[in-house]
Amino acid sequence: MADLEQLKQKYNPVISAINSFSEYGAKVEAVDLAGEQLHIKASVPSKVVANRVWDAIKKVDPSYSDLKHEIATAGGDTQPYTIKSGDSLSKISKLFYGDANKYNEIAQANGIPNPDRIQAGQQINLPALG
Repeated sequence: MADLEQLKQKYNPVISAINSFSEYGAKVEAVDLAGEQLHIKASVPSKVVANRVWDAIKKVDPSYSDLKHEIATAGGDTQPYTIKSGDSLSKISKLFYGDANKYNEIAQANGIPNPDRIQAGQQINLPALG
């Protein structure tokens, strides 16, 4: 029989990835056993966040044969974001894409001519990147 605690520990980076987006509406709804697999049921606010969760799953175990996941995407392809004091597009890029160098894609998608010139309170939409 599968060991729930052992599987939870193995997939903790996935659960942490979901929880790291809780302020944007991501939520872990259940973590339990489904037969011999860990069952994670969660909802995320956009395809952008869903892609980050997938990245976490593939890092833990590319085959994820011992994982049954139900990750619902509540929103669309873009993730709305309000610039905070101290933010940079590369910092936002690192958070949402795991790569600080995707800042140009964010700038282009939002018609920002100079990625270094953003302001706190500014609304942007983060595109789902392939």
